[in-house]
Amino acid sequence: MSTDIRRIDLTRDYEAHREEYRQAIEAVCREAAFSGGKYADAFDREFAAYVGTPYACGVNNGTSALHLAMLALGVGPGDEVIVPANTYIATAWGVSYTGAVPVFVDCTADTWELDTSLLERSVTPRTKGILGVHLYGQPFDYAGAREVADRHGLFVAEDCAQAHGARFGGRNVGTLGDVACFSFYPGKNLYAFGEGGSVTCKEEAYYRHMTRLKNQGCDVAYHHDEIGYNYRLEGLQGAVLSVSLRYLPRWTARRQEIGRRYEREIVNPLIQMQAHPAGTEPVYHLFVVQMEERDRFIRYMAEAGVECHRHYPVPCHLQKAYAHLGHRRGDCPNAERLADRCVTLPLFPEMREEEVARVIELCNRFR
Repeated sequence: MSTDIRRIDLTRDYEAHREEYRQAIEAVCREAAFSGGKYADAFDREFAAYVGTPYACGVNNGTSALHLAMLALGVGPGDEVIVPANTYIATAWGVSYTGAVPVFVDCTADTWELDTSLLERSVTPRTKGILGVHLYGQPFDYAGAREVADRHGLFVAEDCAQAHGARFGGRNVGTLGDVACFSFYPGKNLYAFGEGGSVTCKEEAYYRHMTRLKNQGCDVAYHHDEIGYNYRLEGLQGAVLSVSLRYLPRWTARRQEIGRRYEREIVNPLIQMQAHPAGTEPVYHLFVVQMEERDRFIRYMAEAGVECHRHYPVPCHLQKAYAHLGHRRGDCPNAERLADRCVTLPLFPEMREEEVARVIELCNRFR
């Protein structure tokens, strides 16, 4: 069975910008600026300017970004941090790595983002903050989370791993919370040729603390002021990301064009789409839909040469890694329903018009 339309095809971007990427990589190699260094630092400055924050702390991957963000915010053993049940597991890892406990909260039935109406009941004397996720590129209800956080003296952190360039209330994600974490894993809206991540923030103290932590706990070489980590962004990845960042606005516009076309033209009543509340501007990292016969639909699309996927078929609170927390099916019903019914359609900036039309046609023909 051949695949005519892949869910995502990264080779098209490489072919379009091969020479720019090659020159960037060669520049790093000529100077042997491989671990941190000028090219990683240059990308940090460029990415901070793009997001609209004073600081961006580049790291080796998005999971490390989440870990460093929690440490900078003072999260540690005995603390609790509220996180969505409907997210990629790395969101919860960032909390667990500090020795704290992730407290899982359900998503809404329409946006599939963190249900901020449920936050109040999850706050305890041990709650340190709220870690919201702009999942699939759709901003979560930051205003609702901020209201609860301010009432209880909590931080709000953003997981922006899937939302580079998304906006909430006219502001870029990554500028809303106390800190914000990005991933540059291949396939993300902005991606490295391997791994990469960043934490953006407004507070210099957070930035300096994370910079020390990612560099083995050093401000001065060989003087280790605290237990640190080897979380530096590689120079090669910084150089590649600087090239890609030039094209991110163009890629974002194309993602939005395809996503909005799907929303207009896929009219099959068997297919439920994600809601996008007023005042939010999604960037369609993933185009996830729900349907009752998910597996039959995936087979149907595969037989027609179209690759689809499932993000994420097991919600965080039901993962074996968190069995010790004692969660049961029914604790987060909306996240569980989505996990049972989710399908991700092909969507990437280099999709051709005829490919978009083919996906729409097949979706509408499914019975």
